[in-house]
Amino acid sequence: MPDNTPGLRTINIDRYVLPLREGGSLPGLVEADDHDKYVIKFRGAAQGPKVLISELIGGEIARTLGLNVPEIVFAKLDSTFGRTESDQELQDQFRASEGLNLGLRYLPGCNTFDPTVTNINGMLASQIVWLDCLMTNIDRTVRNTNMLIWNKCLWLIDHGASLYFHFNWVNPAKQYAIQPFGYVAKHVLLPSASRLKAADSYCTAILTKDVIHNIVTQIPDDWLAIEAPFNSTDDYRRGYEEFLLTRIANSAIFVKEAIHARKKAI
Repeated sequence: MPDNTPGLRTINIDRYVLPLREGGSLPGLVEADDHDKYVIKFRGAAQGPKVLISELIGGEIARTLGLNVPEIVFAKLDSTFGRTESDQELQDQFRASEGLNLGLRYLPGCNTFDPTVTNINGMLASQIVWLDCLMTNIDRTVRNTNMLIWNKCLWLIDHGASLYFHFNWVNPAKQYAIQPFGYVAKHVLLPSASRLKAADSYCTAILTKDVIHNIVTQIPDDWLAIEAPFNSTDDYRRGYEEFLLTRIANSAIFVKEAIHARKKAI
């Protein structure tokens, strides 16, 4: 069943376990004060807090739709953390990441999803393709599936490459929200996504204005540097909310593109 419960827990990072040198975000595996391990995306990494915003929004929308996502938490980094770290790049990142970062609960013993090994049913595949079209997620391909198999279930990770329009805010609700999503042709689950229209009906019914508002409201103020065209952090959040609601209201545009791309692919 979909989980509509708003609000993320906050944990304190106690110990840095292992760097995960993947992509530009340089995530790391840490141990927290609740004695669990988390994969952390640091706000001080090269791509900045916008990657964390994409991760938060994408992950929480996925969870609301009933898809499996590791628990997302706010991860607090103290100013004294990492002073003994010998790697200067990591030490600089820690200093730039004081305050709230984003973590996903670590799934021990998980395996990377392989489409040649695991078959995904048509409705589940269609929901994930729909989600990635909504979020304009360019990073769920055969080369990099960003999905895991854990406890015999499929889990979604890494939505940081979503919402790429926010690196150049112009008028996203009008200029980007009603565009098709051409990258869907490379989606690893597109061949299995045989129920895209049914997934569209299911997802649009769940993602109401209140649901989107509750998710976007969780973005911390200090992840929202004031920039044009916004005058406040509340304006900034409304920009994301307007984009998402406009895109959901016009989902037929990207669903049509996905159906067309699937016909060509199979």
